[in-house]
Amino acid sequence: MASRSRSVVWPVVHEERRALIRDLEPLHGSLWNAESLCPGWSVHDVLAHLIDSAKTTRLGFARRMMAARFDFDQDNAVGVERERASDPRHTLKSFHAVAARTSGPPASLATRLVEAFVHGEDIRRPLAISHSYPAEHVATALHYQLKTTTKMGGGKELGAGWRLVATDTRYARGEGPEVQGPAISLLLAVSGRAIAGNELTGPGADVFLERARR
Repeated sequence: MASRSRSVVWPVVHEERRALIRDLEPLHGSLWNAESLCPGWSVHDVLAHLIDSAKTTRLGFARRMMAARFDFDQDNAVGVERERASDPRHTLKSFHAVAARTSGPPASLATRLVEAFVHGEDIRRPLAISHSYPAEHVATALHYQLKTTTKMGGGKELGAGWRLVATDTRYARGEGPEVQGPAISLLLAVSGRAIAGNELTGPGADVFLERARR
């Protein structure tokens, strides 16, 4: 089962990394400093985080957590500082160098999909770059987020009390007022990202979005 998961997940992650590189190659000047959807991070910062995450190994993760006194935010900040070059083009070159890696922290492989999709939109949306994500695999990431507590980086609490239905692939989960929308929009919402009000519909959409933004 694990080997089959790897054979499915990593090709998707690698393609998403390559697609992001293509989208960022024309970027220039102050656009790299644009505020991303990830609070407190610029577009450049998110890219540096993606490099740091791609280079993380299981053993290295344990050592880093101890050094950061098990403070995830502190560890992430150190990683961004380490991988963020003074010239964003050099950071992008470094991302290209790690794009084919299959290393990562000791967590479910679904986290690699969450990272690729959510951070991809963290970067693209502020830059008005559109991208088509594979809805079936976005649904896998969404399913993982809905099972994982917010304390661990998921969105279980945000999704509780609603029936979330993807309109672009076969996926539905939960009980309560129905909220419908593309899988990527649902994933962003339960991951704590701000999305446009018209991305989701259904009898529960307005209240769901209001609570998700808090």
